[in-house]
Amino acid sequence: MLSPTAAQDRAAALIDFARAAGADAADAVYSGSSSESVSVRLGALEDVERSESEHLDLRVFVGRRSASIGSSDLSDAALKELAARAVDMARAAPEDQYAGLADAALLAKGPFPDLDSLDPAELSPAQLRERALEIEDAARAVAGVTNSEGGHASLSQRNFALVTSHGFAGSFGGTMHGISATAIAGEGGNMQRDYAWRMARHLADMPGLEELGRLAGERAVRRLDPGRVKSGPMPVVFDPRVGGTLISHLSGAISGNAIARRSSFLLEMAGEQVFAPSITIHDDPLLVRGLSSRPFDGEGLATAPRALVEAGRLTGWLMDSAAARQLGAAPTGHAVRGAGGSPGVSTSNVQLAPGSATVAELIADIEEGVFVNELIGHGVNGVTGDYSRGASGYRIVRGEIAGPVAEFTVAGNLIDMFARMSVANDLEWHRTINVPTLRIDGMTIAGD
Repeated sequence: MLSPTAAQDRAAALIDFARAAGADAADAVYSGSSSESVSVRLGALEDVERSESEHLDLRVFVGRRSASIGSSDLSDAALKELAARAVDMARAAPEDQYAGLADAALLAKGPFPDLDSLDPAELSPAQLRERALEIEDAARAVAGVTNSEGGHASLSQRNFALVTSHGFAGSFGGTMHGISATAIAGEGGNMQRDYAWRMARHLADMPGLEELGRLAGERAVRRLDPGRVKSGPMPVVFDPRVGGTLISHLSGAISGNAIARRSSFLLEMAGEQVFAPSITIHDDPLLVRGLSSRPFDGEGLATAPRALVEAGRLTGWLMDSAAARQLGAAPTGHAVRGAGGSPGVSTSNVQLAPGSATVAELIADIEEGVFVNELIGHGVNGVTGDYSRGASGYRIVRGEIAGPVAEFTVAGNLIDMFARMSVANDLEWHRTINVPTLRIDGMTIAGD
């Protein structure tokens, strides 16, 4: 894998080859990654993996015609051939009136902020194995845990570079530490499983392994002997580890690409009161050590913190340059690049601001409801907002969390769900979407 500086140089060389081949404009994206992981099960080594990959993608424009192509061969000869082929493909492509690089006047200017995403500490396979054993041992030590699906520890690094033909060049890199354990409780037909995991840019930001392993074991034991919940309308409370999925549906619905295609359930609702006035949601791509922090976006535009929802109102759409041209607006610095093709749109480090109530206070007036800590399936319609997913969790009875329940469905419409959302004060901050415990009244439960 190339260093960020070397990756930027290779991308710049590819741009030169594309211009020489006849491209009017072009951008090149390098993405390289390396990872090492160790898995153990029942105290024995189960798997050791090491992987490394790198890819250089080129997008060229000939007038309003464009084409994208990529290669893992970064030699000059391969890149020259790649550039010539891309230009030939672009000349045969249909015109797109919205295609093109970002406006040069909007390009980010260096030096870029240091987001402290790279941890210089290295872990050997032996050290990763010890971490995996420690978290699994802690999970297995919990009374009631009878088996294990294992412990897992990993360390990875990713380097990214973007160069455009109209003046942008930038690169950055980052590390990611990971740890997880999955415990099984009970015997025979009464077995239940649950897990705990954590990821962080720096090893120093990881929680204690014993604490996290114990959490996995306790969660599995607590799920034993699940009952059934009756069908009907009732309040649903979402644990923070699943509540973030609701906000991910919001992020997809405010994508300028979805709005331009008229395929969003929030169409025509920019500036409208979608949540209660107490709800504020921020996106911060410049968060130091953030899991998805980035100093510039996938088109070379500057990134900046932004409110997605302010006092319950949508602040607008998230747009790359193509969507912005189609909607007659300005790009917002949310473009991201994948393996080839045009940019997409994505948030970075999202936070739903906590409320003032404790979890106990949030559920105190619920006579009968459910607390959801696992969601199953993908029953969400991004065009209509209709929502229906399988779930498991716990009953809420007279303001208290009671016994486990499973095999039920929670359903509603996301517009109604957002409007009825209230939040506790227990914000967790270790994911890309960070939320406190969420309560939504009036959802439909399909159980017995």
